[in-house]
Amino acid sequence: MVQIIKGVKLRLYPNAQQREQLRQMFGNDRFVWNQMLAMARERYHNNPSSHFVNEYGMNYLLKRLKQEYPFLKASDSTSFLVVNHNLAQAFKMLFKHQGGYPRFKSRRSTKQAYTGRSVCRVLAKRRVRLPKLGSIRTSKTTWLANGKIKCYTICLAPTGRCYLSLQVAVAAPEHLSKTGKAVGIDVGIANLAVSSDGIKYGTFNAKWAEKQATRWQSKYAKRKHQAMVAIRQWNHNHKTMKAELDGYRNWQRARQEKARYQAKIANQRKDYLHKLTTALIKQYDVIVIEDLKTKNLQKNHCLAKSIANASWYQFRTMLACKCAWYGKRLVVVRPNYTSQICSHCGYHSGPKPLNIREWMCPNCGTHHDRDINAAVNILHQGLNAAG
Repeated sequence: MVQIIKGVKLRLYPNAQQREQLRQMFGNDRFVWNQMLAMARERYHNNPSSHFVNEYGMNYLLKRLKQEYPFLKASDSTSFLVVNHNLAQAFKMLFKHQGGYPRFKSRRSTKQAYTGRSVCRVLAKRRVRLPKLGSIRTSKTTWLANGKIKCYTICLAPTGRCYLSLQVAVAAPEHLSKTGKAVGIDVGIANLAVSSDGIKYGTFNAKWAEKQATRWQSKYAKRKHQAMVAIRQWNHNHKTMKAELDGYRNWQRARQEKARYQAKIANQRKDYLHKLTTALIKQYDVIVIEDLKTKNLQKNHCLAKSIANASWYQFRTMLACKCAWYGKRLVVVRPNYTSQICSHCGYHSGPKPLNIREWMCPNCGTHHDRDINAAVNILHQGLNAAG
């Protein structure tokens, strides 16, 4: 039986004692990361020609570290192995000139998390057993019924909520029935996706939530500024300013409300993309999309926010995963000149401004909708590439 690795995210409802344990575990992982990073930096400064301590060397130092700092024994031991692995990978990317130098982690980071590889067990419909934490209440564990848990991650979101992310090995889903249809999809800003059949799928829109997020972002900035002014009036020691700033409840409430509305927007967008991609997978056997470089396109500051809200990359990732799961085919083509070529006769009409949404081919006289014509050209390219 073919198995796939699937991610499952559950909401955690820890009690007061478990919340304190989680705070300790987050701190322990952060402490190990900072200790190993400080050791690597000091070793290099003392002897630049010395070899870098690899992942196995850092794992060997964990035993001495636990003896020196007994509070580390309160954490799942496998989480420290994951920390060392991630730090070693960060240095590898640095040596390949594909990433920056690893940075120290702060206890004031808005998101805290740790990952472990120990055994987790499902105790009931809404309860699991986690290492060091014991039995803890969760949201529904239906997806975990017939799967094997590979690793787990517990994170504390900026909203104050705890989540449990699991990598689960489950049986591959059955392939969907074939429809014999192929479609080309042109992604955009006004419409997230325009199919070669002439169907337009609108971009995700959450005006009310965005308005609330902007409102609380403004309150957050103002309250933080007021708190910092109040601290400076009575305390000239700026080193303790961040610690004192955490005690202002109005600022903390504004930060959580801002994070709550931002999370609401992200969740609604993800739900919209899931429904759209599932509908496309059920309707077509071959889906052809364009390979857009989102990072480069976001350099246009006039369109950056709209492009980020459209989530083209997440849309493509969901399509790729679901095509692999349900036996459909995804073809990716280059987007060059797809909106400039007539899909009827192949005439190249040249570049056009974005405000021109319709045009007529000067060669054959065919009237085109800009997006639908691009989707048809994308479909033709994909079918030629697929053979």
